[in-house]
Amino acid sequence: MLHVRSRVDCSETARIGFVVSKAVGNSVVRHRVVRRLRSVCAADLGRWRTGDLVVVRALPQAAHATSDQLADDLARAASRLMATATPGAPGATS
Repeated sequence: MLHVRSRVDCSETARIGFVVSKAVGNSVVRHRVVRRLRSVCAADLGRWRTGDLVVVRALPQAAHATSDQLADDLARAASRLMATATPGAPGATS
């Protein structure tokens, strides 16, 4: 799941945070998912506009996903969100 809040009057670079609950797995699994998501997001940071606040929430299926699958899921969710989002308005997609 992906949530984005755009701040139109902000000149800061986009910031990305991760939410990985215990439903995903034990701490080793959760940290592995966060590391993979962080790597995927770092490689694709240019997708986000200046001032965007992005929250990526990992679902339990993320524990068994490869980095490529996570990248595909994130790209698909981001493209759906960007297609419908308006600057300054909160958005969410899965």
